[in-house]
Amino acid sequence: MKLLRVIALLVMIVGLSGCGYNAMQRQDEAVKAAWSEVINQYQRRADLVPNLVNTVKGYAQHEESVLTQVTNARAKVGTMQLSPDALNDPQKLQQFQQAQGELSSALSRLMVVTENYPQLKADGLFQNLQAQLEGTENRITVARNRYVKSVEEYNSMIRTFPNNLTAKIFGYQVKPNFTVDNEKAISTAPTVDFGTHPAPAASAH
Repeated sequence: MKLLRVIALLVMIVGLSGCGYNAMQRQDEAVKAAWSEVINQYQRRADLVPNLVNTVKGYAQHEESVLTQVTNARAKVGTMQLSPDALNDPQKLQQFQQAQGELSSALSRLMVVTENYPQLKADGLFQNLQAQLEGTENRITVARNRYVKSVEEYNSMIRTFPNNLTAKIFGYQVKPNFTVDNEKAISTAPTVDFGTHPAPAASAH
């Protein structure tokens, strides 16, 4: 009887490996790892915001509304934490995506406004922060692309027969992904009318 149990266990293990279970486990972990990198890069950007806002404020005190928008957007993303275990909830991912998109748009408006302040653009600290922000935005794009690809591979795997049967048995679900509409909104630069701004303030430095 004991020998039969061992044989049955071995058959089960071979069966699970043949029906894609192990591959699903690996791909699910790959999705979580890719998401962790997305979060790391978004947090890197959020950490830059306070110093960036304070630096711009020293030269562009008249841009209070833009600075407030950036600060508020940064505060909002701080409340939108999304763990890897919550990635199966499309509504939570959409809310996270929307909050990050609002911060992206606010930072874009801030960068456009700074073009009206030559002294600010010449400031070494601002140049360093701007370079860090640009580098971080590039890292975010790379991390998001890797995550999108990882989710696509995972979803394709669990939808394919006979993997779909295994996925159903063990509760693997299709994961939502970043939307194209949100990508377009983030990549569209806002229009700023410099004619409505008062003359640039003198340098506070």
